[in-house]
Amino acid sequence: MQKLHTLPNGFRIVTEAMPGLQSASVGLWVEAGGRHETSAQNGIAHFLEHMAFKGTRRRSALRIAEEIEDVGGYINAYTSREMTAYYARVLSQDVVMALDVIADIVLNPVFRKADIETERHVILQEIGQALDTPDDIIFDWLHEVSYPDQPFGRTILGPEERVASFRKVDFESFTGAHYGPDQMILSAAGGVEHDAIVAAAERIFGGLKPVGESQVEPARFVGGERRVVKDLEQVHFALQFEGPGYRDDKVYTAQVYATAMGGGMSSRLFQKIREDRGLCYSIYAQSSAYEDTGQITVYAGTSEAEIAELTQLTLDEMKRAADDMSEAEVARARAQLRAGLLMGLESPSSRAERNARLLSIWGRVPDVAEAVAKIDAVDTAAVRGYAAEVTAAKAALAVYGPVARAPGIDEVRKGLAA
Repeated sequence: MQKLHTLPNGFRIVTEAMPGLQSASVGLWVEAGGRHETSAQNGIAHFLEHMAFKGTRRRSALRIAEEIEDVGGYINAYTSREMTAYYARVLSQDVVMALDVIADIVLNPVFRKADIETERHVILQEIGQALDTPDDIIFDWLHEVSYPDQPFGRTILGPEERVASFRKVDFESFTGAHYGPDQMILSAAGGVEHDAIVAAAERIFGGLKPVGESQVEPARFVGGERRVVKDLEQVHFALQFEGPGYRDDKVYTAQVYATAMGGGMSSRLFQKIREDRGLCYSIYAQSSAYEDTGQITVYAGTSEAEIAELTQLTLDEMKRAADDMSEAEVARARAQLRAGLLMGLESPSSRAERNARLLSIWGRVPDVAEAVAKIDAVDTAAVRGYAAEVTAAKAALAVYGPVARAPGIDEVRKGLAA
């Protein structure tokens, strides 16, 4: 059972005790991600996440790591389009200490010039690594053509020229606007004591002044095409359609549809394209959801000679799903989603993240039974109807590698309309 508490300055706290666990996950989820950046700031949220670990007024970078690892724990962070998270996994008796470390790196980074330069080089290496990872970078390109010229479509890492230009004043400006107590959620799960965490939060965060809700530009799915030629062994193919946002109940239908189409070894795309035809090693479909938009994405990698056939078969299966998606396929997809949700909740890290995300979305943490009921309510007629909507929707395409024989977005649209 989750327990909630909000400080007078808007700082939110959610805890969930998991009986029998001797460990816990604790973290800060800040409602500041890639879509909160201006064009000139693109990449700064992620850069800031890196800088948090470079030292504070109380702790050196080494001391931050040592304090957590001296008790056998670990600490990490990530940046998404809507949030930046800083979290640790420790034994139960070390939760308050871990919270103090996390709060320190989030609230008190010093942004030393030498550290900025060091981490700038690290991030430029990270960008270079992404460019060398085809089944990674292709999704950034796909997102850019889906949502062109808007914050939601920009890469999380940012372009090299932006990363090369950030200075201390830029970090301070971004945190001043987006790191207020009313933009943060403290979430802890596992072997935790709610009252002790609330007391620590009041001491650490209670004196901070709220800064107000951040305004973001609404996402607009446009669609388009990105083709990048490179001498690779395979063509990497990614196709995307707009899906529902997470406040739309249709998000559950989208998840069932994506799972049935390409969520496992029994899925349509895997069986038809890999198992029956042997055209690829990897092919899958997935559903993603955000505040005001979502995506249905299909990815595959195949040879230059077979990309046209793979694309056509993918489009054929997507069209066919609107007519003959079976009860058994839908039931199997529901079972996969239900099991994935419930199995994930056996991890305190997953619970802490889920609770923070749901509190941000709804202002409360809906019971797991609500999500399970909504998954179970998705029937075959709904999935078939959604399949028809997807094939009629705007599309975005990204292909990378020896792409000369890869169909373009116009051919994809014609194939879906035929």
